[in-house]
Amino acid sequence: MHTWPNLLSSSSTGPGHPSHRMPEGPELHLASHFVNEACRELVFGGCVEKSPVSRNPEVPFESSAYHISALARGKELRLTLSPLPGAQPPRGPLALVFRFGMTGSFQLVPSDALPPHAHLRFYTAPPDPRLALCFVDIRRFGHWDLGGKWQPGRGPCVLLEYEQFRLCPSRENVLRNLADKAFDRPICEALLDQRFFNGIGNYLRAEILYRLKIPPFEKARTVLEALQQRRPSPELTLSQKIRAKLQNPDLLELCHSVPKEVVQLGGKGYGPESTEEDFAAFRAWLQCYGTSGMSSLRDRHGRTIWFQGDPGPLAPKGGKSRKKKSKGAQRGPEDQVEDPPPPNKAPSRTRRARRGLPEQTAAQQPKGTSLQRDPEAPRVPEKGKRRRQPATSGRRRPQKIKADTPSLEPEETSAS
Repeated sequence: MHTWPNLLSSSSTGPGHPSHRMPEGPELHLASHFVNEACRELVFGGCVEKSPVSRNPEVPFESSAYHISALARGKELRLTLSPLPGAQPPRGPLALVFRFGMTGSFQLVPSDALPPHAHLRFYTAPPDPRLALCFVDIRRFGHWDLGGKWQPGRGPCVLLEYEQFRLCPSRENVLRNLADKAFDRPICEALLDQRFFNGIGNYLRAEILYRLKIPPFEKARTVLEALQQRRPSPELTLSQKIRAKLQNPDLLELCHSVPKEVVQLGGKGYGPESTEEDFAAFRAWLQCYGTSGMSSLRDRHGRTIWFQGDPGPLAPKGGKSRKKKSKGAQRGPEDQVEDPPPPNKAPSRTRRARRGLPEQTAAQQPKGTSLQRDPEAPRVPEKGKRRRQPATSGRRRPQKIKADTPSLEPEETSAS
């Protein structure tokens, strides 16, 4: 069985395990590589099958024989279905663009052993044994669009379109658009704006800022304007300029080179039948995200940013950063959760007695959720939400920003 690993399939929840990170630019790039390698010699046939629970569009495609290929760009992946000569019924190719959401992945499995949550299936043509290429998405925040067009507004891919990302004169370019209000925000939030940083996500932003010793809540415009003043001396030779760039890369250069490092880790964790041991290379590569001694805060979108030292002048007011404990003091996998539940705001037993309220049983206690809001996901109404009681003292206590393990973060869209 060939699989692009399910991001929540492993039982281990140690720091740096892919179950803690959403698919970002490198993961989409590696997913396209997996599809191209696994499907290169395969011939698919028949209809494309969608699960009845998926809210994504039906894929009106049928062919007796077709090939599948993939191409990634930032946080999107284009899948192209190309009929072979003589295939019936006669028709042209069809392209779909996928966004993986929080848990999207591709798996190639026997057709009679489909994995749970396989929401789109492409079957190989007879004879047996038949296989199925599946788009698997546990939380159903992933999406696909027909037609093959990249989502409007996303900038050039930081991995594969670096020249356009840095130098393109259009509105996606960073340094030519510093007047955009997106750069009024902290640099850690601006890095998730896919109009400018297509492919950068939560773990990548932490690693990039850490290497440059940039406080995550420094104003983005302040950080980026400094790049405009950074000009190499005209007296340097070309080789000296190149050496200086390699030794002292700037933020835009790291937006390309850091994701590239993840891809260059090789097939560990991304090839067939991956195991927990395959992810050791990625965990060893991490310098900041979820590692011991690092602090964490939540930005205004609720996403956790990991950093070292001063958070910066735009840090959330009332926010309290926490340091990651050393490995020996970490909780075991059975104690860790993807996102800590909110504090219990129900009245204490003493206050209940004073008010004459019935005590709650264990089954009635409010439950926390590990599911953070995804901007691309449909809103689900909260059940049983209580109104907050007014504070008796007339003052509201500042909300603390909680530290947590590197949890799954909502996907950043072009608008975020």
